[in-house]
Amino acid sequence: MTTTRPTPATAPRWAVRAAHIAALLTLPSGLWRLLLAAGQPAGYTAEGYAALGITGWGGAYVIGLSVVSELLALLTLGLVRPWGEVFPRRIPVLGGRPVPVTAAVVPAGLGAVALTVLWTPFVAWWSVPDTRMTPLGHTVVGFVYLPLVAWGPLLAAVAVSYYRRRRSAGREGA
Repeated sequence: MTTTRPTPATAPRWAVRAAHIAALLTLPSGLWRLLLAAGQPAGYTAEGYAALGITGWGGAYVIGLSVVSELLALLTLGLVRPWGEVFPRRIPVLGGRPVPVTAAVVPAGLGAVALTVLWTPFVAWWSVPDTRMTPLGHTVVGFVYLPLVAWGPLLAAVAVSYYRRRRSAGREGA
């Protein structure tokens, strides 16, 4: 006897777009950090860049931070893609089973709150001068980090959409 599980509705178009935008928001700041790791001052004065200490392990840290940030941003896509609803078959034990709604929504919700708290103060970037940076560098850094202000709210919106979609599919199957 086979049982059929209800299939969640496809994600709304706005949620898919929001998830893709969220996944791309970390790229400008990540690319800027990679410039720093490659030895480019990227808007810092010579003294300011030297004070950062981005040599050796510092460079590895900056690269790692960029990679981890982008991977976390890409997880948002799981809230609008099938791999966020059913574990891929290649995963031992869990493969083929539905992803518990709370296993996706709780980390996404906590992440959205943390990102919002972390990045919202960045809106005031231009009101705080930084003597370690050139005026143009300060402006450019503001623009490469400003998109991160939207990461938390976009993640929250996509997580709410995921929750509503998955919960309604569960009720239809009951």
